[in-house]
Amino acid sequence: MYTTIDYLETGNDRQRAIFDVLNKLGIMKDLAYYNPVLCGTFPIEIDVQGSDLDIIFEVYDVKSFEKRVKLLYGEFSGFQIKHKQIRERAVVKVNFLMGGYEFELFGQAQPVFEQYAYLHMIIESKLLNKWPHIKEEIIALKRQGIKTEQAFCQVLGIHDVDPYESLIQYGKKQGFICE
Repeated sequence: MYTTIDYLETGNDRQRAIFDVLNKLGIMKDLAYYNPVLCGTFPIEIDVQGSDLDIIFEVYDVKSFEKRVKLLYGEFSGFQIKHKQIRERAVVKVNFLMGGYEFELFGQAQPVFEQYAYLHMIIESKLLNKWPHIKEEIIALKRQGIKTEQAFCQVLGIHDVDPYESLIQYGKKQGFICE
């Protein structure tokens, strides 16, 4: 599910616009070696004004990835590379602006289908399919500045300290994702 961006071509207006921007940029082809997957709010139609395009990558050679993205996108406005540790994993984040959208590229040495961004999106998609009536509540919370995972946890009545981990655990309990 969501392994390519083809579904965007026949999606809502924003999804079709994103499809065009992604193809114009060529990012999915240019960085295909790193198994890119568009994640976040746009694929599941809960984006709000200011939502960014989150693309995750499987990156084992950070230096090579950085060199490639600098070559391809280094001249774009807001281009920056940051290194972080998230859940004891090294992460490289690349941000830039293009076509009226903020891009966030997120690479780590883990298969994309095991990364939290992908798992969150799958869980959120299944929740929206199971309970379509929560979509507007999620969007309303996001418009108030609440992050997506926090919004889902709030709607689900999950009040743990870490909404990112809590959503994963909830998804596992519901059978939305495997252990």
